[in-house]
Amino acid sequence: MTSFLKWIGGGLGWAAGGPLGAILGFFLGSMIDGISTTTQQYSDTQAGPVPGYRPATQPGDFTLSLLVLSAAVMKADSKVMKSELDYVKKFLLHQFGEQQAEQQLQLLKQVLQRDVDVVAVSQQVRQYMDYSSRLQLLHYLFGIAGADNTYNPKEVEMVLRIAQLLGIRQPDVESVKAMFVKDTQSAYKILEIQPDASDEEVKKAYRKMALKFHPDRVAHLGEDVQKAANKKFQELNAAYEAVKKERGMV
Repeated sequence: MTSFLKWIGGGLGWAAGGPLGAILGFFLGSMIDGISTTTQQYSDTQAGPVPGYRPATQPGDFTLSLLVLSAAVMKADSKVMKSELDYVKKFLLHQFGEQQAEQQLQLLKQVLQRDVDVVAVSQQVRQYMDYSSRLQLLHYLFGIAGADNTYNPKEVEMVLRIAQLLGIRQPDVESVKAMFVKDTQSAYKILEIQPDASDEEVKKAYRKMALKFHPDRVAHLGEDVQKAANKKFQELNAAYEAVKKERGMV
């Protein structure tokens, strides 16, 4: 419990207030008698944004946002699959280690029992989280939607809705989606170009996307999230190599 509270206290910034903070407070209140003082502390420190000031996203902000929005995706088809919980658990184990993963999984299970205001949560995330981090969040949500190796239309629809609420540009949405939902043009979609693009346009598109998807862009979220972002970058490189091979490009 002590280590969990340390994660809460040391790794959360703007996510300790608003709808995300309310969910967190409910979870803490369900675990500890007399926790209301601590919960109130988080709420009071996040009374509202200061004009012109945008606090930096901290690792805990990203993780809490990830768990809450994952719950919304998992519940979109009105049932939570064991494969989805296993996917989340595997991800958390890989990223955070056994102890933190178990604590965060408990938080997810609590959130799954509540109605999540997707609009309010997404608006809070959009207001405070930088664009590169939101792209990484979207990548994770598509992974959740396909955790059972099928893409339920309702879950995909929820991910796309969240992407829109997060303010992610449509070409970027299609690029990340193509990393999971494959078709004959997936490689081109990942690069955000059309199949009739010239070889020079292909190279230019890759350079642009490499900058956008580079893991260093989420380094501020910690080494664990940065490592996870490397998978997205590898998908981009694979798409580029596939297009080059198809065209015989050097």
